[in-house]
Amino acid sequence: MIPLHEAAWEIHQFLTEQKIPYAIIGGLAVQHWGVPRFTADVDVEVLAPLVEGSASYVQLFLGRFASRDGIDPFLRARRDRVVLLSASNGRGVDISFGVPGYQDEFLRRAVKCTLVRGKTVWVCSAEDLIIHKCVARREKDLRDVEGVIARQREMLAVMYVREWLKRFDELLPEPHAVEDFERAWRAEKRAAREARQAYRTKRN
Repeated sequence: MIPLHEAAWEIHQFLTEQKIPYAIIGGLAVQHWGVPRFTADVDVEVLAPLVEGSASYVQLFLGRFASRDGIDPFLRARRDRVVLLSASNGRGVDISFGVPGYQDEFLRRAVKCTLVRGKTVWVCSAEDLIIHKCVARREKDLRDVEGVIARQREMLAVMYVREWLKRFDELLPEPHAVEDFERAWRAEKRAAREARQAYRTKRN
């Protein structure tokens, strides 16, 4: 397997052994649902512990994986709800604690993705990938959203996406997630219409 897949398989085995529900997000999920791009790390979201219980989770992870954090990993877990680790092959693994209330739906909708024959991992749904990317809102995230829409448009549960983005917007200091999605949705729809028109023109 390629190094990134080796790291994904290693964290899958560990979380499965510990009976911790999870789904891969980030660049590996983009490769599955959208337009593939380079990614150096494995991003995973797990069933969230209560804030006061996060220390036991961090201790569990550090018992198996090395920390690559520049600060106290217990502090970051409490502050940012993420643990930065290194797989045994040196690849980064970012473990995020899910958002209470949303995580159950997120994990229920995860799908199996085959790395190589006989080795599958859980990847978030296309809709949940869009939700995560719209909330994050970095430039590359919005490009990823456009790519997922372009590849999955007819299959997307759009109402699910809109409902959860609306809920997240209510929590954000400056709401933007719904509009970012709608902008990407309109742009892809316009691009698809122009492509069909160009195809018909070419045929005629």
